[in-house]
Amino acid sequence: MKIITLPEDLISVEKTDVLVYDYKVRQESTKQQVSLSMNTFSFLLEGHKEVFSNVKSMSISNGKFLLMKAGKCLMTEKLADTNNSYRSILFFFSNEAVFQFARKYSIALSKDSKSRSIQSIPFDRYLRSFAESLINLNNLSQNAKNNVFQVKFEELMLYLTGTLGNDFLESLMDDVNDYDFHFKEVVENNKLNKLTLNELAFLTNMSLSTFKRKFESYFHTSPSKWFQDKRLEYAAFLLKNEKKRPSDIHFDIGYDSLTNFIQAFKAKFDKTPKQYQLD
Repeated sequence: MKIITLPEDLISVEKTDVLVYDYKVRQESTKQQVSLSMNTFSFLLEGHKEVFSNVKSMSISNGKFLLMKAGKCLMTEKLADTNNSYRSILFFFSNEAVFQFARKYSIALSKDSKSRSIQSIPFDRYLRSFAESLINLNNLSQNAKNNVFQVKFEELMLYLTGTLGNDFLESLMDDVNDYDFHFKEVVENNKLNKLTLNELAFLTNMSLSTFKRKFESYFHTSPSKWFQDKRLEYAAFLLKNEKKRPSDIHFDIGYDSLTNFIQAFKAKFDKTPKQYQLD
């Protein structure tokens, strides 16, 4: 699968600290491998978006928009039901733009903030109006657009820090250099998501063979065995605590066949799901 690098694969102009792109498609995509070289606001106007990152997965419609930290993610884009289209205003900005903003307005950025590679933020009237205002700048010259985008970036940041506080800024500045921590974070936070080993390797910035070696060295078992155990343990929790039926959960935890799920569950717990539930 081709890796999409953003904004480079969308915008051919000389890179600056702030860029905007009006992204419109009429074809759905599933779990595209995306490498973000800049932090990104994705103002979703039409359609649905799902993102898998090292920390969490997140799904939104056009009632919310995303703040995505530079790095790797898997991205799914689904068309709107009404007009079969997908549209998102992508507002790219560098870490340097954040530092300059913080210095200008004397905002102290803490290094102790919790890492959040993706965050969803609800649209309010102002933010929706702001996103739509970016569309009307396309008729300007490139130099004029660059200058206006710098001002719009400050406007957006001032509004968000005023309404949300500084936490979202601080999380952008958290640079994870502990590769063992990052590897474990990707695995643990995606253990119940139905991602392939290739997709997990991409999120950890490793080749598939390196990912498998690292996994077996760290967890002392194969990835397939480990993920199966975690999903079956979650199934046991749902059966016992949520009173779910096997037929309700087998697909969500990775089994296309109810029969295969029952066999795997019995092999692990020495009981069928129903026996486990009633015990």
